[in-house]
Amino acid sequence: MSTRLILATRNQHKVAELRAILGEAGLDVELVGADAYPEIPDVPETGVTFAENALLKAHALARATGLPAVADDSGLCVDVLNGAPGIFSARWAGKHGDDLANLDLLLAQLSDIAEPHRGAHFFCAAALALPDGTERVVEGRLLGTLRTAPAGTHGFGYDPILQPLGETRTCAEMTAEEKNAISHRGQAFRALAPVVKDLLG
Repeated sequence: MSTRLILATRNQHKVAELRAILGEAGLDVELVGADAYPEIPDVPETGVTFAENALLKAHALARATGLPAVADDSGLCVDVLNGAPGIFSARWAGKHGDDLANLDLLLAQLSDIAEPHRGAHFFCAAALALPDGTERVVEGRLLGTLRTAPAGTHGFGYDPILQPLGETRTCAEMTAEEKNAISHRGQAFRALAPVVKDLLG
């Protein structure tokens, strides 16, 4: 009988991505999203690091459902901004989830930064928490540079301005498959697969 594992998201694309990665790793796990438990409220991200936020969400879900839970937190870290926007990526311009305002503000802040100094990376921390309090955190990074203007219509958030190292396109100019193959979240989820195998058998 497969183990049920819950992922702290209502985003079905994210659920499908992790489900595929666990399947490739040969794991017999039934993965469901948080929408399978609509009575459980979303957990506020009050941590000061990506790992803290991922653990907060994973532990809260594991406690509420009695199931092993996975959660992730990710964002954009800009070298010349000492790693900002970081955990504030989704609300950099003030309002949570206003991608366009966040993008415009960041480009304005970097308007006088020359190309050699526009290094940045997407970062993801993924956490697995068990109902008994056991926890593990893994990380993924997608290194790149920031364009001076958005390009591409795929993806979301800062995808239109991050150009991965070795690429001539931004993340928003790639197909979902191309992006998932190199993405920070894809890397973190792939690193999580052996952890799931180890802790859930």
